[in-house]
Order: sequence, then C-alpha cells, then structure tokens
Amino acid sequence: MDAASETPVGTLPGEESPEMDLSHRFSKRELALLYEEVLYTIRHRLGKPEHHHVADVQELYAYVQKAFGMDAEEHSVIMQQVKELESPIFCLKATVKEAKGILGKDVSGFSDPYCLLGIEAKSQEPAHPDHKKRMKAVVKDLIPEDQIHRTQVISQTLSPVWDETFILEFEDMETASFHLDMWDSDMVESVRHKLGELTDLHGLKRIFKDARKDKGQDDFLGNVVLRLKDLHCWDDQWYQLEPRTETYPNRGQCHLQFLLTHKKRATTSSRTQPSYTVHRHLLQQLVSYEILQHQAGSIAWDGELSRHASTVLYLHATQKDLSDFHQVMAQWLAYSKLYQSLEFNSSCLLHQITSIEYQWVQERLRPEQKEELAESFQSLLTYGVSLIRRYRIIFPLSVPRSTERLQSLLRVLVQMCKMKAFHELCTLSPDLPQMVSTALKSGTTEWFHMKKQHLKPMVKSMEENGKALSRLLLEVIGDLQQCQKIWNKFFINTLKLNLFSIAYLELESLVAEHVQEQLREVGSSMSKPTAESLFQLYMNLQELYQMKGFLPKRDGPLALSNFHQWFKEAVPQWLQKAYTIALERAQRAVQMDQLMPFGEHNKHSTSTVDLSTCYAQIVKTWQQLNWPDPEEAFMIMVKLVEDMCKIALMYCRLIKERAEALSLNEQNEGEAANRLEKGIARHIQQLSSSNDTREPEDSIIPLMKFLESELQYLNEHLVQENFKSLLTLLWHHTLALLSAAAEQQIPSAQCYKKLHCALKSLELCFHAEGCGLPLETLHTAAFLSLEAHLALCSATSRKLIQKYFSNRIQQQLDTSSEKYGAVTIKALYRPSEQKLRVEVLNAVNLIPLDSNGLSDPFVQLTLEPRHEFPEVVARTTQCKRNELHPLFDEAFDFLIPPEKCRQEGACLLLTVFDYDTLGANDLEGEAFFPLCHLPGLDTDEDQADAGRVPQTRLPLTHPKPTGDEILRLLESRKGDKEAQAFVKLRKQRAKQSKEME
Repeated sequence: MDAASETPVGTLPGEESPEMDLSHRFSKRELALLYEEVLYTIRHRLGKPEHHHVADVQELYAYVQKAFGMDAEEHSVIMQQVKELESPIFCLKATVKEAKGILGKDVSGFSDPYCLLGIEAKSQEPAHPDHKKRMKAVVKDLIPEDQIHRTQVISQTLSPVWDETFILEFEDMETASFHLDMWDSDMVESVRHKLGELTDLHGLKRIFKDARKDKGQDDFLGNVVLRLKDLHCWDDQWYQLEPRTETYPNRGQCHLQFLLTHKKRATTSSRTQPSYTVHRHLLQQLVSYEILQHQAGSIAWDGELSRHASTVLYLHATQKDLSDFHQVMAQWLAYSKLYQSLEFNSSCLLHQITSIEYQWVQERLRPEQKEELAESFQSLLTYGVSLIRRYRIIFPLSVPRSTERLQSLLRVLVQMCKMKAFHELCTLSPDLPQMVSTALKSGTTEWFHMKKQHLKPMVKSMEENGKALSRLLLEVIGDLQQCQKIWNKFFINTLKLNLFSIAYLELESLVAEHVQEQLREVGSSMSKPTAESLFQLYMNLQELYQMKGFLPKRDGPLALSNFHQWFKEAVPQWLQKAYTIALERAQRAVQMDQLMPFGEHNKHSTSTVDLSTCYAQIVKTWQQLNWPDPEEAFMIMVKLVEDMCKIALMYCRLIKERAEALSLNEQNEGEAANRLEKGIARHIQQLSSSNDTREPEDSIIPLMKFLESELQYLNEHLVQENFKSLLTLLWHHTLALLSAAAEQQIPSAQCYKKLHCALKSLELCFHAEGCGLPLETLHTAAFLSLEAHLALCSATSRKLIQKYFSNRIQQQLDTSSEKYGAVTIKALYRPSEQKLRVEVLNAVNLIPLDSNGLSDPFVQLTLEPRHEFPEVVARTTQCKRNELHPLFDEAFDFLIPPEKCRQEGACLLLTVFDYDTLGANDLEGEAFFPLCHLPGLDTDEDQADAGRVPQTRLPLTHPKPTGDEILRLLESRKGDKEAQAFVKLRKQRAKQSKEME
C-alpha cells in the first residue's frame, strides 16, 4: 500500500513502520498458545476440502509458521506438544430441515412422517458383498438404541418441516457413516374412522393392506446413507430418499444440513478462553500477516484473504461451531483494531458493519462481549476522527487513490454511527458531524502553524519576511482550492458538512492575524525592496479574499474585509516601480529601433510596439491593485495617467535623436558598402577572365583576404543590427555578380570550377559558423539556382554525358503515353558469367513512316554511355517488313562487369528504326532501360529459370528538338572531340524527332 494511506496515530507519513514483527499484538506466551491452537486445528481437520481451500496439510503448516514468525525449532517443539495432546471428540451437527414429495401411506393419501438418525461406526464400502443389503437395513437394526435420535412426528403431510438439530459423536472419520430413516407413524384406529377418511379406490386398497399387517406397525418411507469422509466441513443440500424395494423407487427428497465440529479440545486456549475470543485472536494474527505481506510487495491490501488464511479460519470456526454472527463480530473487532496500527483501506470494514447490522440481536452477546464491541466502536471513532483532522497529511493528493480512501473512511464512520448496535451499546452516542467539524477546525489550525514554521525565513529581514508571507498565502490558497474542488463534495455527501466553509473561515482569520502582526513590524519607514516584496503579498491576499464568493450566506464581516488598508504606505512605491520599469523599457526599445515597419501589415516600428506594451503593463498594475476605496482609487488613477504622459514625452524626444543618429550611420554604411561592392566585383571579374592553371582553391585566396579585412573593420565600427543588414545587402549583390559572370560564354570548365568554389567559400564566410547570416537568409532561390548551374558547368564532359542519360532514364520512367508505340523486352544479368542477356520480344503501335501506311522496323541495341562500354558493339534485330506490330523474339548477350551497370546513367538504349533502302533510316522512337534495375544484378547466384524474368514494356520516346542545357554545354567545348561527337549524334536524332517545339 502506498505510503500516504491511513497511518497509525503518532506515525508521520514518510516514517518507516517498526520492524515487521508479526507478534506485536501478543506476548510470546500468548503467541505460542495461539500457535498451538492453530496447529491443533490443522492436525484434527475434518471433512472433504472445499474446492477453493488448500487441501495439502503441509502447505497449511508452512503458511502458519510464516504467519506466526516461528523458526523451525519453535515449530517443531510446539508441533510435538500438539501431537501429545488428546484428540478432540468428533461431532456431526446434523439438522433435519424438511422433506418434499414423500409417499402417502395413510388412507387419506398423506403420511405422518418422522425420522430416525444416527452414526454407524463402521461404514460399508461399495466393494463389500453385503453392501446393498446393509444400505437397506433400518437404523434400529444397525445402531444401538441409545445412539439413535428421533424427530417429532408431523401429522398428515407430504412436505414435512422439522428444522431439528442433533449432535452425533463419532470416532473415525474414515469408517463412520450417517444413517437417516424416514417412517410413517401409524396409530390404532377403528375401521369406521378409516372408512370416514376414504376418498378413492387407492384409500380402500390401503385399508385392506393395513388389515394384513400388525397393529401399530409404522411404514417405511425411505432412507439416506452418507459416508462421513464424503462430507465437507459444512454441507447443506437435498438428498434423495432411497427405497428398500423397487416398488416405489421415487420416494421424495430430504433437506439436510451438516457441520463437522469438535468437543473437548485439549489446547490451553480452548480450555481457558471463549471460542469467540480465540477465533478473534487467530483472525487478528493472520490478517496482520496478510497486510504486511502486501506492504512488502508495495500492493494495497483490498480485504481479500489468501486461500491459506481462509482455509485455516474456516476450519477453526467450524470446529469451534461459531455462528455466523460471532464470526462477523470477531472480524469486526480484529479488523477495526488492526486498522489503527497497520495500513489498509478502510472500505474493508464496511462488510462487517453491514453484517452486524443485519444480524444484530443484543441478547446474543454476553456482557463482556457487549463491552468489547462498544469499546471497538469508540476506539475506531476516535481514531477515524483523528485521521480526518490530519487529512491533508494522511491523504495527500500526490498519492493515487487518496480521495477514494478518505471517502471510504467517512462512509465507514457514518455507517458505524447509524448502527443499532452502536446506539444500544454506546450510552453517550456522539454527534459525528459536530466531532468532525471540531476536528477539521483544529486540524486546519495545526496545518497552518506547521506551514508557517516550515516557511519561516532563515534570515530575518523585512524583504525575506514578505516573501515568506507570500509563499504561505500561496499554500493557503492552494489548500482552499483543493477543499473547494475536490474534498468538499465528499464531506457534504456523507456528513452534510461544508469543508470549504470550515477551512476558509479558520484560515482567513489566522492569515489576517499573522499578516497584521508582520506588517506592524514594518512601520511607516518602508524601504523600496520591502515595498516591492509586499506587492505579491497584496495580490495573494486579494485572491484569498475573493474566494469568499464560494461561502454560503453568513452574517458579519470577515477578518480580511479591509486588508487593503494595511498596504497604504506601500502603494506610492508600487506606482513608482511600475513607472520606472515602463520608462526603462521604452528607452531600450528606442535604442534597438531601426525605424523600419514591424511586419508586412504593420506601419509602426518596433519601439512603438514596445511602448504600447509598456502602457498595457501600467494598465495591468491598475487592474491588479483593484483598490476598493473609490476616492483613493481615483488618486491612484490620476498618478498613473501622469506617468504615462511623462513616458510619452520622453519617447518623442528619444525617437527624434535616434532618427538623426541612424541618418548619419546610413551615410557611413553606404560608403563602406560601395567600397565592398566594387572590391567584390573586381575579384570576381578576375576569376572569370583569368586563364591560370592554379587550383580553384588557390585562385580565390585574394577575394577571401579582401573580404576578411573589410568585414572585420565594419564589424568593429557598426552595431550588430546594422552590420547584419549590410551583410544581407552584400550577399544579394555578390550573388548577382556571380550570376552575371556565369552567364558569359566561358571556354572551359576550369573557370566554372573557380566560380563554384568562390560561391561555396563566400557562403561559409557570410555564415561565419552561425555568427553571421543564418542559412535561411543565405539559401535564397537565386543562390540555389546559381549553385546548381555552376555545379553542372564545372563538371567534366563524361560526367555531363552520364548526367544526360540519367535525365533521359528519368524521363522514360515518367512517361506513360505510348503515342510512338512501345517495345517489350526481357533482361537478365548472370553474375557468374558477367553476362547481360536481353530478349527483344516485340514492338507495338509503331507510327507508319512508309508511303504504304506501314513501316519496316528493326531495333538497335547499344549500351550507354559509350565511354563506359567502349568495347561493346551495337547489336540489331532483323528487319520486319510492312509491320506496325513486329514480333522479333531475338536474344543478345553482352559481356559487362557488374560495377559498370551501377554507374550513373548506365542504360540499355533501344532505338527502333524504319529501314530505308535508298536514304537514311527513319526514327520510330527510342527507349532507355536503366542497368541498375537489372534482375539478377544484386544477387550472388544466377536465377535458375530465365523464363520467370518479368517482361518490361518500354514506351518509345522522341528527343525534344529544343536544345538541352547539357548538350549546349557540351557543344560549347569545341576542343573536346568526345563531347562534339556525342552532340553530333544527339542532334541527328533530334532532327528526326516528331516532338513539337
């Protein structure tokens, strides 16, 4: 159970309980006698175990040894003593309740039933040859006459009710059996009397039958035979009446109740103490152990006993023949006593309260039991009220289920005080609501003084005292909010008590007294820090006073009614502080103002926005004061308006001076910016026009040195805001210069590399590892476009060719239209042979290029880029005459290493031509298959079945006739033969393209 559940009186929450001594309620001698009693109970167990009880005796011995805290030696000694004790007298407490559906043996159709019952010392096992005969034998033939018990005769009925109880003793549970015979009592009557009762032919038949038997002989109605070892400790059920003959097999049922008990138990406790007391002590010991076991596992005990404890207590109660009422009484006394020393939920007591109230009959208790019960009521009431008095500590909201535990305790106390037993036994029945109300008042006072002591400042100065008072007020306000929102409903629902009203009136009075006492020490000479510390106290008092709105109607003023008068000397200093703070903030705002519009839709500068915030803070101070006296409130308002006017005049003067200063700074900044712009433009021009063969990193050194010296000077002579503004302007200007240089016709990629290196270096310079412009400012759309352009222009020709095929592969993947037709292939790579196998299956929907409306298509297969596959020659399929849907079904093998397939832009180019005999072949279309997607490329083993390779349908495309950027770059490199050859081939394809401009 959690640490903040119901705690014993005198134990503070958070303190550890005493050691887990299971015998803390009994002396060592008393515990030993009680242990002897429980061992004796287990040793002489009677009856078949219930399904929910523990059947193993050794398990029960081990359990009680732990529950009583006995070591092996102590257990062995007491166990030996128990074995030497005389066994008890075993008894079967049999109650014959009623019967139904029995045979009617009299002329009237009814019977006069009675029962004979007893115990046969030696039962007949089913295997015995005479078993059937013995089962039909009557009680008076099996059991001695002095051991036979007889019920009353119930006249003229077929559903007799006896409800008679008999105590039957026996010695051996294993061999004994219970016998019950039911007879119809017959008295001698005249024939005339019997004829008078005759109602039908069956009655006449009975008259003739009676005439043949002896006078006064009773009729057998049925019997019940049970082996005692088949009975539970307590049984209550209907049993079938068995016949002696098969004439009438259905003879009705008999309702019997059995209880296996002891007589003359030899234990000291049984001989010297009442059974009720011994059972209560045993219950107390086992329950305390159960609770401590749950606490050790940090689990809350819910009142449910373990199977072992339930078994032991059940055996003891039945063997001692304790009534249900006395068992409930024992539970109440044990639980209510343990509740005051161990931690568990008080809801466990509700069951006992309900049971006692339901079964209450005062005459069933002896005087000492009445006194004991009355004492338990008074003790629990006193203890429960003490917990309620300290509910803030015992039931803190920081601990889960605290509200449920307090609610349960209140319900237990209320139900207990409503009990008939409580009113009859407690001569001075207390007024529970009055007791709780008094306890809550005293508990609230104790809590307040405890908090006051806890928050007492270490250094006794007026400033620290003011802060301590404010913290104390916050604690009080928080407590009252909890009372009002959480706790109050529980007290109103159970006791009709308004907890908030009780706590508020008590705390309000205590706070007023304490604050006035502290403020009297301040006197009229109040320092500025002291006055400032009292402002928070004033607002806290105001919040506390406003909570009076939750009180029910009451007469008379509160102690806090005129609390504002206690702070009259501090008000001028509060107003002065509000003025000083607003003035300083307005001055700082003017210093930081760049006289630029604040936001896209706001025409005001930043200082104007800050000034309005200063005014809003002054208005908030006025609202926080909420001074109740109208005349004094008017004077305060006048003072605040005057202060706002002073701030406005000061702001106008300072903003004028700021505008003049910024105008002068802009002139100086403009000269510096012009010098920087010219210098950057000169160095970039040199980079783009020089033909030196130095590395790009070496070429930009003069530009970076120039920037470093100039920017360092500006950083030292400009305020940070102006410096960053200048950096932003310079960055946009530099991007424009680099873009202009990149747009010129530059003969080689080396110059582009220099510009690209310059751009990346300038980015690092202007960012300055986070001390300059942020990356969001640097990475404009112009920067990203320029960076991509320079990266492309500075690439080698072969890199550009690879980039071109990568773009065409992406276009192929994005194409879904088949307006130029499509070609279907199957491609598979075999890693073991480093062989690419391509099957050209067919082409469909080709465009007609001959005059007859058809075409003569064939497919050319090449691996691109050519510089990656220089030794692989182009392959072609056969030409299919006059076809727009040719079926090729041809396979080609290419020897290529796998790493080449993974290169950027590596692809299989399938070009479909229309064969012309006289002129050049016409272009039907081309398709690009990326080699990086080849089936089998990324596996270690060859695919076993090439037939499972999926077909790939590739839409045919035409190159766009408009110049590609990469092709333009390659064309500009006049000295690069490889670039020129590639551009020439692609231009030939573009001329045959059917794509529109």
